[in-house]
Amino acid sequence: MIVYSMLIYGLINSAILALMALGFNLAFGISGVANFAYGAIYIVGGFITWTLISTLNIPYAISAISAIIIMGVFGALIYKFIIKRIRGLVMSEVIATFGISIVLLELLRYVGLIGFKYSLPVFIEGSVEILGAFVDIQRLLIIGLMVLIIIALYLFTHYTKTGLAFRGIAQEEHTSLSLGINPDRIASLSMGIGSALGTFAAIVILPLGTITVDSGYDVLISALSVCIVGGLGSTFGVIIASFIIGYAQTITAMYLAPHWTMLVSLLAILIILAVKPSGLLGHQKELEERV
Repeated sequence: MIVYSMLIYGLINSAILALMALGFNLAFGISGVANFAYGAIYIVGGFITWTLISTLNIPYAISAISAIIIMGVFGALIYKFIIKRIRGLVMSEVIATFGISIVLLELLRYVGLIGFKYSLPVFIEGSVEILGAFVDIQRLLIIGLMVLIIIALYLFTHYTKTGLAFRGIAQEEHTSLSLGINPDRIASLSMGIGSALGTFAAIVILPLGTITVDSGYDVLISALSVCIVGGLGSTFGVIIASFIIGYAQTITAMYLAPHWTMLVSLLAILIILAVKPSGLLGHQKELEERV
């Protein structure tokens, strides 16, 4: 029974980590910018959804789609008006995006984002029994949606004009210029889509808990740990790292205590940086691995 529970909840936790990291990874893989505002975008997207539902009584689906679009546009604007001017200056990019993160999160704290009332409703109520373990339907939906997002990203980057431009920039930016691809436009789009994916992840995952300011920092650490361990820019690496860290966190929570799970992410970053700084698949430069 315990083994089955560990396998099931480890899979769910891995899917959650993958959803959290895919947007961050996409933006970095295309634009080369590590968006440290990603955790704040995740929480703001969830808060906007909650506000539209609770304050304006807008239907859940419309609220979710609106929040995804709003935060997607916001992510693109971050690149256009801030990152574009400092692109290539890595430390400046980190400081700028992390500064945006602090401003957004602390502004939410200032307006009163504290308490348990800020929670999104689940998509489908109820639970099912799997191998003797009762699992919420919402958690099962997370697994299914994670798979669908990965498939959608693959189809987008391989069978659409914009997706092919993404792959071109990811492979060789200077050569792409000669083909008429505007790298700043593509980088801005990647930041926008990455932010939209982060908001989508928030809408799917936040019904399992509450919307809190501190969760923004936790999400950033989780996304960073998965991307660093898997190899920044490698989608397949992110998936592998999600399972490694996801199951490690589940085992830690079951045999030690839940509050130790964040330590697993931090230890994973330290270990991979000491042993293989490029990440598990970071050394691979093939186009399919970077996008």
